[in-house]
Amino acid sequence: MPIKVKNNLPAKKIMEQENIFMMDEIRANTQDIRPLEIAILNLMPLKEDTEVQFLRSLSNTPLQLRLTFLTTATYHGKNTPASHLDEFYKTFEDVKDSTFDGLIITGAPVETLEFEEVQYWDELCKIMDWAEENVTSTLCICWGAQAALYHYFDVKKYQFDKKLFGLYDHTIVHRKIPFVRGFDDVFLAPHSRYTGASHEDIVKAYDRGLRVLVESEECGDVMLMSEDGSKFFVMCHLEYDRLTLDQEYKRDAAKGLDTAIPVNYYKDDNPENKPLLRWRAHCDLMYMNWLNYYVYQETPYELNKIKKFRNK
Repeated sequence: MPIKVKNNLPAKKIMEQENIFMMDEIRANTQDIRPLEIAILNLMPLKEDTEVQFLRSLSNTPLQLRLTFLTTATYHGKNTPASHLDEFYKTFEDVKDSTFDGLIITGAPVETLEFEEVQYWDELCKIMDWAEENVTSTLCICWGAQAALYHYFDVKKYQFDKKLFGLYDHTIVHRKIPFVRGFDDVFLAPHSRYTGASHEDIVKAYDRGLRVLVESEECGDVMLMSEDGSKFFVMCHLEYDRLTLDQEYKRDAAKGLDTAIPVNYYKDDNPENKPLLRWRAHCDLMYMNWLNYYVYQETPYELNKIKKFRNK
């Protein structure tokens, strides 16, 4: 996929090493098409790792994308150099007068806090309200999905008895919905979280257009959408790399934490074995479906008409 990013973005070099097509700014500007404008609100602490994961996830459609990375102004993590944020990221104040074809809101390691206790909660709410009129379709991941469900539909989260950690089976609830078109009847996806969204509150929101697309016996409601396709909520981490759960497990084990081995992840449940990558195809398919059916097919050609389109 032709993804347009700054030529010196470190994640771009990693993509090129993996033989993933990344279009530089010079070549992109010679194409007589309008690229889709996609913003990624990156709430994860290791921002460069997350950039790589999402660039890889967005790399299997012929559509040209121009990515804008966003970060919060009200909270600055310690894991990403300020120089990287200054060069490659914008804040809401920088883009509040802009419109985007798509917005991705990532997860964040703040699950155990109440939403209102999160330092950047008010800023996130402003961004979600702004997206209602200025973004064609928004895709929210893990904690980002829980936060959006709470903000838009008053769906509360609850604490698990133990961490949901590993690969789990998922089943399709509504196969004819284009977001899950081409998915297998049962597919694996990674999870790493301590909280879930209240099924009772989700049911209450059915009359306001909330729909469950994918569920799991162990994980509950996993993929949901608003009936008009303007919002998607994905509780799993299909964008994770092969070794993301491995690194998380070994990091916590090295700290002496009582952490369980990720479920269905290592062969013979042996952390010395290299994990098999068993979810990448569905990751590629989900992002391709979202971009095609809910962004490209729906967004107006003239970006300044998105606000009118959202209000029709």
